[in-house]
Amino acid sequence: MSDLASSDDAGRTTATRDSGDLGLRLEQHRAELTGYCYRMLGSAFEAEDAVQETLVRAWRGFDRFEGRAALRSWLYRIATNVCFDMLNGRQRRARPMDLGPASTADSALGPALPEVTWIEPVPDNHALPASGDPAELAVARETIRLAFVAALQHLPARQRAVLILREVLRWKADEVAELLETTVASVNSALQRARSTLAKSDVAATDPVAPKDDTQRALLARYVDAFERYDLDSIVSLLHEDVVQSMPPYELWLRGHVDIREWWLGPGIACRGSRLVPTVANGSPAFGQYRPSGPGGSFEPWALQVIETSGDGISEMTFFLDTQRLFPLFGLPPRPES
Repeated sequence: MSDLASSDDAGRTTATRDSGDLGLRLEQHRAELTGYCYRMLGSAFEAEDAVQETLVRAWRGFDRFEGRAALRSWLYRIATNVCFDMLNGRQRRARPMDLGPASTADSALGPALPEVTWIEPVPDNHALPASGDPAELAVARETIRLAFVAALQHLPARQRAVLILREVLRWKADEVAELLETTVASVNSALQRARSTLAKSDVAATDPVAPKDDTQRALLARYVDAFERYDLDSIVSLLHEDVVQSMPPYELWLRGHVDIREWWLGPGIACRGSRLVPTVANGSPAFGQYRPSGPGGSFEPWALQVIETSGDGISEMTFFLDTQRLFPLFGLPPRPES
């Protein structure tokens, strides 16, 4: 917990606690708190900032904690307040599909919009516990999907917190009421309103995510092979007819394999010859894409691809182009291995 201790001069003022033990006790909650803050904020970077602030506040205030509640509940109370402060007065983050209708392959790309516009991806190992009950891990994975996190952003902050705590983390209504310093009736009312709003987006915390079985692994292997050969006929054969492609930080997005194929033959043709390096993001398979950068066989980071599958095909492809920030976050190298 050296990063926490070094950021907190107040940690030197108490001789009554074992700082190493406290650091370990706080640190063991980092992943689940990051997942919670990511669902609240829609940004992996903001979630990490929120969790660091949460742990610093806990470190500073531990002498006043005195075990009056479970440490985990106390940390969630702090994290919730930190998120509320960060969300105050901010515009919600979104995906390109939330901002307007689908474009066509010959549409202009338009200007890049600021990063605060967009839902950003998160590495699974930052937001999900390393182990635990398989059913709980499945729910945790489902509820960091890009579509679900985007849908959460339509909720007011308190409704968002209530829905995550009740539906995702399975807290009881009285536990949420205590955390938010309100009544059970208020929590139940907020949950009902949140469910109603979320239903309009056609996503839910219980939506199934296909397990990464042999069929999906084979599908992804065919996708990597086809993409690196830039065999568009083979790529299109793997796509659902109504597949969606988006490319934050640009507002343009495409629906349907016809427009997507035409785009890749037009503005996207520079992706020919790319290399893909596998990773995982938002409970889905993902790839670091490296585009040819000139003679001599050199490559440069171009996009973090997040691939969502449904049944035997690919249903959505999100190409996050802010590689300068995202590749280090995901532990992707500056160049693919030769």
